[in-house]
Amino acid sequence: MSVIDLVKPAMKRGNRLDDLFIVGGKLFIVGLLIIGVLLPLIAIFWRGFSPDASEGGGLQAAAEMFSSTNFHWLAGNSIKVSLSVALITVPLAYIFAYALHRTLIPGKGLWRGISLLPLLAPSMLPGIALVYLFGNQGLLRSLLTDSIYGYWGLVLGEAIYTFPHALMILLSALSMSDARLFDAASSMGASPWRTFRSVTWPSSRHGVFAAFCLVFTLTITDFGIPVVVGGDYQVLALEAYKAVLGQQQFGRGALIGMLLLIPALLTFSVDAWLRKRQRDSISSRAQVYLPKPNRQRDSIYLVLVMLICATFLLVFGMAVYSSFIQFWPYNLSFSLRHYNFEGLPGGWLAYTNSITLAFSTATIGSLLIFMGAYLIEKTSTQAWLNSTLRMLSFVPMAVPGLVLGLGYVFFFNLPNNPLNFLYGSMSLLVLCSIVHFFTTAHMTASTALRQLDKEFEAASLSLKTPLYHHFWRVTVPICLPALLDIYRYLFVSAMTTVSAAIFLYSPDTILAAVAVLNMDDAGNVGGAAAMSTLILATSALVSILLAFASKGLILRTQAWRKREKN
Repeated sequence: MSVIDLVKPAMKRGNRLDDLFIVGGKLFIVGLLIIGVLLPLIAIFWRGFSPDASEGGGLQAAAEMFSSTNFHWLAGNSIKVSLSVALITVPLAYIFAYALHRTLIPGKGLWRGISLLPLLAPSMLPGIALVYLFGNQGLLRSLLTDSIYGYWGLVLGEAIYTFPHALMILLSALSMSDARLFDAASSMGASPWRTFRSVTWPSSRHGVFAAFCLVFTLTITDFGIPVVVGGDYQVLALEAYKAVLGQQQFGRGALIGMLLLIPALLTFSVDAWLRKRQRDSISSRAQVYLPKPNRQRDSIYLVLVMLICATFLLVFGMAVYSSFIQFWPYNLSFSLRHYNFEGLPGGWLAYTNSITLAFSTATIGSLLIFMGAYLIEKTSTQAWLNSTLRMLSFVPMAVPGLVLGLGYVFFFNLPNNPLNFLYGSMSLLVLCSIVHFFTTAHMTASTALRQLDKEFEAASLSLKTPLYHHFWRVTVPICLPALLDIYRYLFVSAMTTVSAAIFLYSPDTILAAVAVLNMDDAGNVGGAAAMSTLILATSALVSILLAFASKGLILRTQAWRKREKN
């Protein structure tokens, strides 16, 4: 008889505080997701299909818009750019991931760190750097025969922005390898190309397909880079942004928002399907694959990796460098003039607001998301509530930030909505950020919690220890590495987000990433570069500090991980 069987009566009896912790916690998070995701989505569909001409215009307005020549041009541009970016980014990311996992190139940690730089900055930063490099007065303008403003500017900027997202998926796909398959191929005299086609590609092609869908979705729903380098080459995401903020055409914005849900929903569906297909790809007897030395192979991949990283360093280095230039390109002396943020209401207020948002989102979001994952994974009561919470936890993954922001405008800005007082407040920005990045953090927490045996909770109940006390004193310390990863992810994401927040801020709650967009739109490219540099530096600094802090905390709270010396 197991410990769980012995304490089942106690688990059924429970106590009031545990009931409040379990049921109250589940209901609170379910309510949070309903208010933060479902109701704004319903508001988008209501606004888009409202028959009132002042709202959306209904099916007639939708038919007119979707059949117009301008819409076909916008949709064609969006699809062309998104496909081009995916076809460029995914193969390069695959080569990079292959080099890190399947070769013996030196400095893998350094190359991986450089490749993740776009995650630490707003999406506009690559576009700003491209302006300084290849714009009309750019440093390398003579290398281009055409203007950077337009199709190629969008493709280059989006490729840099989406590269680390594709890389993370492909790194995970290529890490799932069984050394026995490679040994068998080698013993049968298979060439490296034959081994790749027979062993490596079949196990990683699902990851390639998922990365392609993700890059396509990120590109078609991003409007930051199109604002900076799009020029006259307009896309759907930018049209939705202009329709709501520039033209007050909320119905048109709602219709485009609904359309942009389609690629995101397809990506979500594909990802779910691929996860099921990949579940049993590695058996319990699998052996870790360790690449063998090959000087020619390693040299080729090292050159390719260095070229990609050099491109990233050139782009981000140029953005940082330009923020310290007095007046580009006529006065190249160093100056802190751009860091005064002239013409930006509040000056440094946007930066301090972003710090507040990032810390609030990371602190509150980490605890809520981790607690929600714990209640799903470690409690079996209220099965219907568990299923509801699990389903709602995956909804944010299928909603792009631009669409979520539009939904918040239509829902929270309703005069009759009792939550209308939140509109324009920091509280609403925190709620939006937590919900926007909920799914990835939830999946991280669930993965860590599934590794813990249920005997922990059973033993705690047998000692009459409340479940909430066990959660705080046992589960949190054991899962501290995953919790710190969630904290870092939420902080950096909230620091760099612009897609949803662009519709929700007020003069008192303007954010740094939004200020970058506004300053660039006003022609203050130097100020935009300066604010982007601050965001990049802050995200990098906090990530490094959390990495060092996690080592110290893990050593202090997880001494059990150390092996005793004989």
